[in-house]
Amino acid sequence: MRQRQDISLQATGLMTLICLTWALGQVVLKYTAADMAPTLQIAIRSAGAAVLTWAFVHWRGRQLFTLTGAWKPGLLVGALFAGEFFFVGEALRYTTASHVSIFLYTAPIFAALGLHIFLPEERLQPMQWAGVLLAFVGVAISFLARETTMNTETSPNMVLGDALSVLAGALWGATTVVVRGSRLKNAPATETLFYQLVGAFIILLLGAGLTNQLAVQWTWALALGLAFQIIVLSFVSLLIWFWLLRQFLASRLGVLSFMTPLFGVLLGVVLLNEPMESGFIIGAACIVAGLLLVSGYDWFFRKVNSTHHVDRE
Repeated sequence: MRQRQDISLQATGLMTLICLTWALGQVVLKYTAADMAPTLQIAIRSAGAAVLTWAFVHWRGRQLFTLTGAWKPGLLVGALFAGEFFFVGEALRYTTASHVSIFLYTAPIFAALGLHIFLPEERLQPMQWAGVLLAFVGVAISFLARETTMNTETSPNMVLGDALSVLAGALWGATTVVVRGSRLKNAPATETLFYQLVGAFIILLLGAGLTNQLAVQWTWALALGLAFQIIVLSFVSLLIWFWLLRQFLASRLGVLSFMTPLFGVLLGVVLLNEPMESGFIIGAACIVAGLLLVSGYDWFFRKVNSTHHVDRE
């Protein structure tokens, strides 16, 4: 088995670009929502990225499906991935991109809880349990400490949108548990990605139709936004992410990935002029701190051990 490396400067740079790309995805969806519903946009970008993934695999002369029986967990992760982004699309109809960016990234908390239950080697440590508690306290603060003086179009329904974002995060966490606990953990990145993209396209297109969200008003902003989402967001960034996971220690990458919600808040404020509530800022800080405690535990533990080892020498 290949030994995963510690994070390099190049990997840090790639992770920064990936996090910025993922954060920009929520902003693009929100900005073009009046031209095409976010749910329909995600369905279209998933179809386009699936085609690119298939073409990429064949261009390299590889097989897309490599593991016998992987189609069963593949169908499940496809459904979970579709559910996650259906709720993201619906959430963006009611709340801000900044809120979606924060609440969606509660996913590692749900993943850690699921892995704790199903995989003995993934048991949570006391510091990680403290992180779980802190993150959920942050969610509670964000929901309860709201400023009623806000005067925006989305404010009456922001609680619904925020709740949908948390639900999307839970489904993302469940996807991680299925991948880690099934044959897909040994599958190439392209195979797992293809299952997710095809599942998202089929289910989200049906979802958009059933919720009457098929209307489209073509604009340059929408066309460029879809091109960005298909090529950069749903294909290139995810392939790089899966490649990084196979090359470098996941705990290090997990810590760096928390740049995404921070970028999401910053871009929402700067590009969309979204308001910032004091309660949300406090809650978001608790969520990010809790996530760092959960996902950064392995990194912290190894750092402490290596420091003690150096001191003894």
